[in-house]
Amino acid sequence: MKTPLTEDEIRTHTIGEMQPLSGRVLIVDYDPRWPEFFRREADRIRAVLGGRALRIEHTGSTSVPGLAAKPIIDMLLVVTDSADEAAYVPALERVGYVLRIRESNWHEHRMFQAPDTEVNLHVFSSGCPEIDRILLFRNWLRSNATDRDLYARTKLTLAQQEWRYVQNYADAKSAVVEEIIGRALGRDG
Repeated sequence: MKTPLTEDEIRTHTIGEMQPLSGRVLIVDYDPRWPEFFRREADRIRAVLGGRALRIEHTGSTSVPGLAAKPIIDMLLVVTDSADEAAYVPALERVGYVLRIRESNWHEHRMFQAPDTEVNLHVFSSGCPEIDRILLFRNWLRSNATDRDLYARTKLTLAQQEWRYVQNYADAKSAVVEEIIGRALGRDG
């Protein structure tokens, strides 16, 4: 489980200007166009990275049919070594992606924003255990209506609160995410 970040830690990992929220977190009903938005971006990434893109997955709430979500497509990109930015960052930047997060102390996670679509592209190294957790969570929510509803209620409740940064909102969901992952793994959650 990722430890919630303090404002100083968010600042440390953020590249460029910090983007405080100007209102509440926006949660919208599921949009059936989200998978197409993902496919378009995945094609753009594959075209520029070729075989360096070992895996590209649609993740997050927009990848779960019927689940309300922030209207931002979360994508998972697996590369050989996410710390080796020279191997993939310049190519992504050439097509307009902007590196926004560098978390060297958490699985060498990188996060980019897309040039013309609301996309958060999360990059991890091949073999990183976080990849399996992300996909387990997505797949469980796709198949388990009870936990999908629990997650939706949690997100909607948290979205009504005031948060300085989106990361604070994301961190506040951690307990329910861990509970759901525990059930997906067959543990008591």
